Amino acid sequence: MSEDIVNNSEALQEERSIDFMKIFRDLLKHRKLYYKVLPIVFVVSAILALSIPNYYSCTVKLSPEMTSGKSTTGLASLASSFGVNLPQAGGVGTEALFPTLYPDLVNSVDFKTSLFHVPVTIEGDKEKGEHDRTMSYYEYLKDEQKAPWWKMIIGGLKKAIVKLIKGEEKEPEHLNPFRLTMQQDLIAKTIDEKVVCDVDNKTMVITINVKDQNPLIAATMADSVKNRLQEFITDYRTSKARVDLEYNKKIYEETKARYETARNELAEFVDANHDIILQTVRQKEVDLENETQLQYNAYTQVAAQLMAAEAKVQEDTPAFTTLQSATVPVLKAGPKRAMMCLVFLFLAFMATTAWVLYKEDDLKPLLGMD
Repeated sequence: MSEDIVNNSEALQEERSIDFMKIFRDLLKHRKLYYKVLPIVFVVSAILALSIPNYYSCTVKLSPEMTSGKSTTGLASLASSFGVNLPQAGGVGTEALFPTLYPDLVNSVDFKTSLFHVPVTIEGDKEKGEHDRTMSYYEYLKDEQKAPWWKMIIGGLKKAIVKLIKGEEKEPEHLNPFRLTMQQDLIAKTIDEKVVCDVDNKTMVITINVKDQNPLIAATMADSVKNRLQEFITDYRTSKARVDLEYNKKIYEETKARYETARNELAEFVDANHDIILQTVRQKEVDLENETQLQYNAYTQVAAQLMAAEAKVQEDTPAFTTLQSATVPVLKAGPKRAMMCLVFLFLAFMATTAWVLYKEDDLKPLLGMD
């Protein structure tokens, strides 16, 4: 009985064992299939890879000034070592627009549409007598971009369907981010793919990467996005201080006008009554002097507040350190055509091999199936 069990187990192990020589013979038997599939896949992958236009990449890095509190607690220091930023003591609520929100800002419709009017230049071939052409970034993305043939077909079909349903879409005179046209929405999505902003959660370094088919435009837009992001952050950080400054300017002009009015009234009264020694005249003169002094005191106080408000605006204006400036890329960033072809060939080889093993019933031992 025990001998039968042993013999059965050995037979079962032999059935489940992998016969690599048989697998190799089966693959050789179908080698002509590889000769057909792999060249076809190579040609198709080469056509697809060559259909994708070249693009260039430009990267800009910034380090923003952070609002700091009185001191950093031990818990905040410990959290910072793990890449987590906690509000500092005494500084809670001072920085609502934290750097980690900058990517969301760059991806917002308002920010992307603000890039529509950025002027860009396409350099002409001087040897052929071509001149440089300057246009808006919106016009460049709409008229000058190359696309793979399959995207052109899909885009043409979408436009034709929309035209049949809604009719001819007119370009509005003024840009309205609240209500974009189909063309404007398409350009905004294109910018979303080309312009990428990332923030390191530990160092808070802002990285702006712009990809474009033209190296000069890639560098131009990277620098423009950096400047516009700085302007927005500066406007946000100084918004309250600038409102206070405008209010102090208004109060300053009013108090200055009242002081000058009181001073002129006193001067006119003294000139008109310098020979009169009546007590009522002297009392009136004293009253005008007191009024002038009060207005002068108010004027000097408001002037001091105005100077403090101007200093506050300067204090709240953030400073940015440019770690990496925009430069025109020399070499293309992609596409990696050779890598694409190798990936397609590898997948085709694996799929063909799987089909051969399935046809020759070699998959079950490989998968450990009965």
